Amino acid sequence: MDKAYEFLMNEIHIKYGDSVVLGVSGGPDSMALLHLMIRIKKAIDIEVICVHVNHNTGRPGQAEEQEAVKKYCKNNNIVFEGMTIEDYGDDNFHNEARSKRYHYFEKIVRKYNAKYLLTAHHGDDLIETILMRIVRGSTLRGYSGFSKIVKMDGYTILRPLINTTKEEIIEYDKKNKIPYALDSSNSKDVYTRNRFRKYIVPEFKKEDKNVHNKFYKFSKTLLEYNNYIDKQVEKIIPKVLPQNILNIEEFNKLEKVIQMKVIYYFLEKTYQDDLMLITDHHAELLYALIVSKKPNAYIYLPNNLKAVKSYNNLTFIQEEINNNEYEIEIIKYVNLPNGKNIEVVSSSKENSNNICRLSNEDISFPLRVRTRMEGDKINIKGMLGSKKISDIFIDEKIPTHERDMWPIVVDSNNVVVWIPGLKKSKFDKSKEEKYDIILKYY
Repeated sequence: MDKAYEFLMNEIHIKYGDSVVLGVSGGPDSMALLHLMIRIKKAIDIEVICVHVNHNTGRPGQAEEQEAVKKYCKNNNIVFEGMTIEDYGDDNFHNEARSKRYHYFEKIVRKYNAKYLLTAHHGDDLIETILMRIVRGSTLRGYSGFSKIVKMDGYTILRPLINTTKEEIIEYDKKNKIPYALDSSNSKDVYTRNRFRKYIVPEFKKEDKNVHNKFYKFSKTLLEYNNYIDKQVEKIIPKVLPQNILNIEEFNKLEKVIQMKVIYYFLEKTYQDDLMLITDHHAELLYALIVSKKPNAYIYLPNNLKAVKSYNNLTFIQEEINNNEYEIEIIKYVNLPNGKNIEVVSSSKENSNNICRLSNEDISFPLRVRTRMEGDKINIKGMLGSKKISDIFIDEKIPTHERDMWPIVVDSNNVVVWIPGLKKSKFDKSKEEKYDIILKYY
């Protein structure tokens, strides 16, 4: 924690009279950072505003956690601001929660005319984020994780704990008798980040206890290279991508590495804080669409973004999916054109055709949901051989007008692994077997 203190006092030069907003969940990381800011407040008389968001997910104890943070602030003469998310839309839950949270943070920053917004992301968080994006695939900026300092419009986001380990934070909490709450979901292996946290990161630390600093250096270097390339790409963007319309003729004149960077430029500018939604697969889909010999074609990207090719132009359109063809990567939540949903859930007692459990030992991730294609077959669970999906629709008496819109879940090799609501493939696992993901159709 000394490194964080020195960073704020000597490198950032937080000074008398500054207003600082601090996002506090009530967990060990954010409570440690709050305690640190209380120390700084006593030293140089700054205004500290603690912001807590109750995500209202149904997890027991969330209201109590908010009250505990509020009480701690009152006892330490810290301004407290809190809100509860009352409802969520049909968007990806985690992205929507993050969006609402940061929107509220910015609202409080503006209210108090704060100079800084502090979050408690630490060195272990950075390692986990980088590794997860490497495994999933991402953009060059995505591979870098997150920055220690981010300039915003009128304020700066700081992550002072980025050079601090989780162990150091817990030790600091114990030494200073800082109360904190633990989120029980952080221990469940069903979540990818938790598996990295429990099994992968400790192995890195066995090799080097300061490995988080190596990842931080990697992150900084990657961001510097990315920023340089971005500057070069920005020079050609007005010509290649004017007014959000890609000129395919100009695009084809570029070297492949620059072409891909133009694509990543668009994806990064479009998704910004939602970069976790984007993988290299999406960039490859866009590239394939652009160089395709088809004069007219389109694909869907996360968050209902549609890329439409029309002769020499590629146009990006934000819309609700209402077409008869679609292909969407399953990240957490997909709102389907037929009015149904597919969601990645943490657990389920169901064993119907509306639930599918899959293991990465059998299939290749990421998963996609799409409309049927000519010749599609599935190896039905409990049966020998494969069966045409068109025949299954007939057997199940699915109306003709519904067949073209019915969701088909495939792996990255285009192998059909599930027909939601109708049939599961041989790759479906029972509740007692090992699996990596649970999908729910409703």
